[in-house]
This record gives sequence, C-alpha cells and structure tokens, in this order.
Amino acid sequence: MKMDEQELMRRIQGGDDAAFEEIVTMYKNRIVNYIYRLTGDYERAVELSQETFMRVYFKANRWKPVAPLSSWIYAIAGNLAKTDLKKRRRAVQMPLDDLHDQVSSGVALREDPVMNSMVKRMRTALGTLHPRYRIPIILKDIEGFTQEEIAEMLKKPVGTIKARISRGRGYLRQAMEKSSTSIKFATENRELENGRV
Repeated sequence: MKMDEQELMRRIQGGDDAAFEEIVTMYKNRIVNYIYRLTGDYERAVELSQETFMRVYFKANRWKPVAPLSSWIYAIAGNLAKTDLKKRRRAVQMPLDDLHDQVSSGVALREDPVMNSMVKRMRTALGTLHPRYRIPIILKDIEGFTQEEIAEMLKKPVGTIKARISRGRGYLRQAMEKSSTSIKFATENRELENGRV
C-alpha cells in the first residue's frame, strides 16, 4: 500500500476534507466504471459511486491499513451495487440482459464495427452472469486485482474465488458462443430472405 494513501486516510480520520477530495479524485473514475460494469446503468453507477465515497468519509475510522485502500473502497462499491441490483430486481423484475441493452460503446470502438459488436456481446454476456460470478470476474479480469485481494474484498476463501472465476469464465464463454451462433443464424436468415444463398 502506498504511504500517501495511508497518510490521506489518517488525515480523513482527523476530519481533513482536502484529503478526502484527493481520495475521491484518485478513485472516482475507477469506481464509477466498476459499478457501471456491475449494473449496466451509468446514471445509477454515478449515484452509487457518490454513496460509496460518502461511506468512505463517514466510516474512515473503520479502515485499517492491513489491506490496500483500493480493496476497501471496491468492497464498499460492490456491496452497494449488489444491494441495488437486488432491490431493482424485486421492484421492476427486469432481467439483467435488458439492463445491458442500454450500454453504449466508447469512442475508439465506434470506429471498428467488428470490435464494437464483440464488446457489446461480451457486455451482454457478462450481464447475464449471476453476481457471484460477475463480480469476481470484473475484479480479476477488468480491474486487475489478485485472487487474494478479491477474497479479502468479498470476505470469501481464496479457493471459492478461484472456483467462481473459473466457473464464471466458463459461463461467459458459453454465453458468447450462444450469442455468436444466434448472430450467425440471423445473418443466414437475412441472406435467405434477400435471395443471396
């Protein structure tokens, strides 16, 4: 853990608002992106990231420098996102894949339609995974945390995290293959209708 983060947290624990602003600046974009990948709703991700940082501020005295600060912040964000998804499922009964239909690609991807299509399929497939698999995969493969750090964040044994990542990747692969097959089938049907085959 970086000394500057430890020092910033000590200052926050002492009520230093400038130190809190520095922590927010360091982590804001990463936390918004992480929650967005979990929820598929950018506006909600921004709201939940704000709530995450409010908890960091008001619960700063609970943080202990035994683990990286990032692990603690990501754990708070992940718990808020999981709770929010459960509430939305109960209230709206909307499947996760419908949530991910709202996802738009980045500027660089708009220039490459093949890559854009693959990224959209990946996001949709990721959205179909149960959070028990989706969260560890995002933390490992997208955010770059180690399995040990993820185990600490999620308060699960490392073996459980390894198994969930492995199973989740398998489910993700199946979902990608399934979407690839349905795209190929739809393309062939269009070609048949247009008399190209």
